[in-house]
Amino acid sequence: MEYLKEESETQKLLFTGLDNAGKTSIILTLQREFSKFATLSPTKGAQRRIFNFLGKSISEWDLGGQENYRISYLRNPDKYFEGTEIAIYVIDVINKDRHAEALSYLNDVIEKFNELEIEPPIFIFFHKYDPIVVKTSIEELNNTLIKIKQTIKDEIKYKKIFYYTTSIYNKPSIISAISEILLTLYPKSELLQKTIEEYVKKVNGIGGIVVDENSLVICTFFSDDDSKKLLNTTTPHFLALHDSLIEGFNKSKKDINNEEMIIHRFGKVFVFKPIPLEGQGNDYYLLLLKDTPEFTQSYFDTFSNMLKEVLSK
Repeated sequence: MEYLKEESETQKLLFTGLDNAGKTSIILTLQREFSKFATLSPTKGAQRRIFNFLGKSISEWDLGGQENYRISYLRNPDKYFEGTEIAIYVIDVINKDRHAEALSYLNDVIEKFNELEIEPPIFIFFHKYDPIVVKTSIEELNNTLIKIKQTIKDEIKYKKIFYYTTSIYNKPSIISAISEILLTLYPKSELLQKTIEEYVKKVNGIGGIVVDENSLVICTFFSDDDSKKLLNTTTPHFLALHDSLIEGFNKSKKDINNEEMIIHRFGKVFVFKPIPLEGQGNDYYLLLLKDTPEFTQSYFDTFSNMLKEVLSK
């Protein structure tokens, strides 16, 4: 997504934490800019962009975590922290030597929130909770998380603190976390959930998920835990494949969006289909999981119209 001039009516999403915690890599994962990981350098100062989520304008602030920048933020809280609706504080769970420093800075940030008389929910991402680390050192890792949470509870007095474990090697962990967080800003989320549930059941599906062009989940329905795992795991791959089709075959987005992608895998049928919702500011996509390959366009058109009606209210 491109960086845009910040508008007056936006809701501020703040990413903060120490340097090398992984804030920018989380943002790049959402943008599917995986090729940039290899050349990623420390973020310089505050990087901002505006993106659309369900018709809302979100102002995303990525605050570089090097010490000189952190000092500047704390000296100028009106400039960097004012107006924060949601704060995501990223902690590198692997780097134990810096946990005390990370918690100290978290406390500093909260003090500035108090000075500004704001109380945004803080979502702490225990980042670099990588699958290989979980596999080899799960007990030690979980003990570390318990210790950090207890320290926060005992020493940092703030009511709205919530926790997620995330990893760039587990893309669904990032997508699910950010999506759940942003949906707290959207009052119609339950109506969206009902809409996709009715559609999936109508077409005898096992599960369904709707995401936007930013990889953010709009609504889901799963008939069981297996369908939930399959859809959450495969959605990023279908989005990346869709991107490559447009680029690799030199097709326009309009041409691709007139087609559905049907793939047989794991004994199931995956149907990936762009959803035409003109005027909503984003592109949206459906990933439907079924036992059979039939795809009824008329049911899909009805579903698209229902989504558009909900989003336009």
